[in-house]
Amino acid sequence: MAEVAELLEKLTPAGRRVLDVAAELFYGQGIHAVGVEAIAAGAGVTKKTLYACFGSKDQLVTAYLVERDQRWREWLSSWVAEHASGPREELLAVFDALGAWMDRADFRGCGFVNALAETPDPDHPARAVIVEQKRWMREYFEKLAAAAGVAEPGEFADSALLLFEGATVVASADIPGAVQHARRTAEVLLGG
Repeated sequence: MAEVAELLEKLTPAGRRVLDVAAELFYGQGIHAVGVEAIAAGAGVTKKTLYACFGSKDQLVTAYLVERDQRWREWLSSWVAEHASGPREELLAVFDALGAWMDRADFRGCGFVNALAETPDPDHPARAVIVEQKRWMREYFEKLAAAAGVAEPGEFADSALLLFEGATVVASADIPGAVQHARRTAEVLLGG
């Protein structure tokens, strides 16, 4: 992943356009449904330029997920800090943030879960990014639970991650109230 982070830091303007177009298309249509021809055309570059910037479609997918993960972590952390007034509220605000994120017009579920379904090969470079993103979410819950004085922060984090991920998947199936139910269940786990 370090090499992908370095690649992102050194993107040319053409590479930036390729990644932006790829991110929109991968999330909106799916990784396998989008070919490099469509990405190159949308970015106004040749396929040769796309490959010069990323080497392969697999590396482009991996770069898309690394950047998405970076943006998500920054957005979630700042949203929670801005909307919560204490440690216990921060834990529950993670679910509120999820609800706010889902209210966007282009919501199509979790980009990482979607990508996981499309990359069954355990050696695909994107898999490590997906696993690390989910690990970070669990650790974020554990950190917040410890700060809130939860007796078993690791166990709470395991449950909270299941609630969070489950709510995301259920909501992507257009079943209303998933996030609110997950938040209420997390509140019960907190003892309140």
